[in-house]
Amino acid sequence: MTVRTLLPASSVPGIAGHPWSAKADKIQSATGLLLGCFLLAHLHFESSILFGKEAFYQVVQILEGGMFSDTGHGFPVVTKIFSIFIMLVVMLHAAVALRRFPAQIGQWRALRRHMNVIKHKDSHAWFWQLITGFILFFLAPVHIFTMITNPEIGPHLSAERVYHANAWLLYALLLPAVVIHAMIGLYRVAVKWGITANRVGLRKLAKVMIIYLITIGVLSLVSYIYIGSGLSLPIEPYVPASH
Repeated sequence: MTVRTLLPASSVPGIAGHPWSAKADKIQSATGLLLGCFLLAHLHFESSILFGKEAFYQVVQILEGGMFSDTGHGFPVVTKIFSIFIMLVVMLHAAVALRRFPAQIGQWRALRRHMNVIKHKDSHAWFWQLITGFILFFLAPVHIFTMITNPEIGPHLSAERVYHANAWLLYALLLPAVVIHAMIGLYRVAVKWGITANRVGLRKLAKVMIIYLITIGVLSLVSYIYIGSGLSLPIEPYVPASH
């Protein structure tokens, strides 16, 4: 059962058969794929803090184009520009995804009845993607906007944001929601566009990735909290020993 069976045609801007519906599906899949791949890279870059301050510092310098700087230090404006780009992609993804969101109490009740009667794993997966998408609608822009307004990244500066600015509260909610949403989304894109027909194997892979990504995300968050707890205000940016 798809979402279209839950929503009356009059309440859906892009009803089945309308040219816009097919275009919106492609936009939603393309932006979801882009954001899912970005999340995979982002969490692994962040987890470099698990190898120490120096490792994270070097990763940041590479991502911010430090190799093009006379001092070897990266350009925070790169983070700002990329964050703006990601914000625009998130807005576009949310705009086309909202057309499938149950907007009335009756539609939510119909969804719940369907899930209780028909134990269809893909329907349950879509339900959790719906819930996490709702959470991300509020949390993701806060995180991205912070990176736009304060793009400075480093072992000490990031730890200051997490610990002293209490951003860990946001990340503790954001991490599981974004990982679950992204992995289920990538699973549904792969099935929808015929990349694979092995739904059982793909669901298992999605579950493994969810556990793995949340684990490295939590460990990274704990590392930032630990580093931040050992720093006193005002925070001085990290300087590698070789400088």
